[in-house]
Amino acid sequence: MGSCSLVWWKTYCQGGLVNLDSFSVATVNLYNLNLPGRPMYGRPGWSESEYAAKVDWLSQQLRRISADVVGFQELWHRDALSRVMEAGGFDEEYDLLAEPASGGEITCAAIVRKGLLTGEPSWIAAFPDTVRLESSDDPADPQAPAVAVQIKGFSRPVLRFQVSLRDDLEPVHVYVAHLKSKLPTRVDKEPWYEADQDKYRAHAGTLGAGIATIRRTAEAVALRAMLTDVMRGTDAPVLVLGDLNDGQHSNTMNILTGQPRYLSGRHPGGTDVGLYTAQTLQEYRDTRDVYYTHVHQEMRESLDHILLSEQFYDHSADRLWLFDGLVINNDHLNYPDHRATGSGDHGIVQVRFSYDPA
Repeated sequence: MGSCSLVWWKTYCQGGLVNLDSFSVATVNLYNLNLPGRPMYGRPGWSESEYAAKVDWLSQQLRRISADVVGFQELWHRDALSRVMEAGGFDEEYDLLAEPASGGEITCAAIVRKGLLTGEPSWIAAFPDTVRLESSDDPADPQAPAVAVQIKGFSRPVLRFQVSLRDDLEPVHVYVAHLKSKLPTRVDKEPWYEADQDKYRAHAGTLGAGIATIRRTAEAVALRAMLTDVMRGTDAPVLVLGDLNDGQHSNTMNILTGQPRYLSGRHPGGTDVGLYTAQTLQEYRDTRDVYYTHVHQEMRESLDHILLSEQFYDHSADRLWLFDGLVINNDHLNYPDHRATGSGDHGIVQVRFSYDPA
C-alpha cells in the first residue's frame, strides 16, 4: 500500500485509501476566474488588485469547507486557480484537474484530495450520439408541429473523473457540469435579425431567452444520456456537482434526475438510474427551506446543485454512504460588489457523507 498519512480525521495511503469513514464534496462557481489583465467576453478583465482579492477570498473559502472533492465552474485559466492553491497551501493536499483551461474558453475544473483520484480525468464537449432531439410525428399529440433541435455539444465541457473512497468499493463516478445560463442569447447580430430589425426588435429578449432555455434543456438531455449509460443495470455510484442554472423542480432538473420517488408510504427507496437532489434530502431534515445559491434582481434562486445516486440515498437498499447534511455559504450574496471583495456571485454548496451501508 505504500506510506500512509493522517489528514484531519481520515487516513490516506499512497496508491490507495484505507477505512474512509466520511467524506464531503462541494461545488463552487468561480465567477470568471482568470489571470489579471486578460479580457473576458470582449471586455477588460480583472485588475491586479481585483484578482488578488479573488485569490484571497477563494483560498479562505476552500480552507473553511475543507472538502475532499470540489467541482468548479467558470475557470478561464489553470494558472489562475493554481495561484489560489498556492495561497491556501493546498498543493500538498489536492490534485488539480484543470488541464484544458488555457485562457481562451471557460471550462469546469476540480480539486481532489491526494490519494483519491483514480484514472485520468476527461472533458466532454460533444453530445453522445444517442441524443437526437427530432420529432415529425407524435402519435400522442398529432396536432404538435415537427421539431428538430440541432445542438451537438455542451456550452461548457463536462468534467468527468473517478475517485476511490475505500479499497473495498468500486470508484465513484464524478461529473462537474455548468449548463447554459438563463441569460438570453443575443440575437441582434444574426443575419435574419439584421435583415428585418423592426420586426424582431421588440421580441429580441424573448427570443434569446427561448434559445437559452432550449440549449440548457438539450444539455440536460445529453448529460442525462451519459449518466444513464453509466448507471443503468449497474451499482456504479455517481455524483453530479455543478451550476445547473435551474431550480430544484424545473424541467431541466427533472430530466437530469429522472424524478426518482423519495421515501413515501410503503414505497421502497432507491432506483437504478435516478439521481436524488441533496437539496431535497436536506429539506427532510429542516423545518424551513432557506436554500438559495444565487440572487438576481432581488430574487433568490437555487441554481447550484449536488445530485447523488442511490448509493448515497438514505433509504436505498443499495446504500453505501449516508447523507450527513448539506451546508451553503451564501452570506456574501448579500453584498453585491464582488469585484471589490473578490467574492463569487453564487453560494458554495457542500454535502457530507458517512460510510454506513444499508
